Amino acid sequence: MKRIQKIRHFIQLATAALANGYAAGFIKGAIFTGSSKAVCVPILNCYSCPGALGACPIGSLQAVLGSKKFSLSFYVLGSLMLFGVLLGRGICGFLCPFGFLQDLLHKIPTPKIVVPQKPDRYMRLFKYALLLVFVIWLPLFLTNQFGIAPPYFCQWICPAGTLEGGIPLLIKNEGLRGTLGFLFGWKFAVLTMVIVLSILIYRPFCKYLCPLGAFYSLFNSVSFFHMELDAGKCTGCKTCEKTCPMNVEVTENINSCECIRCGRCKDVCAAGAIKYKMEPTAKKSQNYSICDDE
Repeated sequence: MKRIQKIRHFIQLATAALANGYAAGFIKGAIFTGSSKAVCVPILNCYSCPGALGACPIGSLQAVLGSKKFSLSFYVLGSLMLFGVLLGRGICGFLCPFGFLQDLLHKIPTPKIVVPQKPDRYMRLFKYALLLVFVIWLPLFLTNQFGIAPPYFCQWICPAGTLEGGIPLLIKNEGLRGTLGFLFGWKFAVLTMVIVLSILIYRPFCKYLCPLGAFYSLFNSVSFFHMELDAGKCTGCKTCEKTCPMNVEVTENINSCECIRCGRCKDVCAAGAIKYKMEPTAKKSQNYSICDDE
């Protein structure tokens, strides 16, 4: 394994441990309710996970949009934008525990599936639809008689919530197991599907379903933490593109919306033309577009 990947996996593991550091919660089967739960973490990490010390930004955004007690929270939206401007989808590649799980699952030695380019391109738009519909539109406009909306994405789709929150709480609370119904069965099926697909396809949740990744991708071309391609050193071999697990056209748009800054392109570049940069904006000499690899 290349040095960058070892470092990346160490950071992913450390982040997962820090974000879910309330070990007593797993023992007691109870959710941590300390003051840090009011703080949004930058990653997709279920609020209901017994060990979670902070709040998931997607869950928080749905909560403030779907409650008559809150106007649009500048804190939640501002936190998301700050994370996006600083790191872009580097958060997905280096910090997200559910992304780390998908990385590990894909290492299982089985034949892999390569999704054809055209359907893959259209399928990636689905995560933006989930962001707009389940995270923003439904909580804003589909409320109950009290003017409150449930967190639709968390309730009906999020596999991270099922894995981190639902299953551990059910294991420790016999009373909860008696309330299982269609909703948990559906969520468990979604989780199972994502796990199986993660073995066969690299990060299918990140590519096609994650609304947080969709949000951060909007900042990818301008985030402080970004990739840089030195055109003077590049030999045009395109080994980087053949290696990229997110199918980014590295030589055309290295800071594509799909780039998670995993560094595999940097690892395989024999010419040393690719490097990480931490600057206020990405270099304008690159041909950047908002969300297009073409």
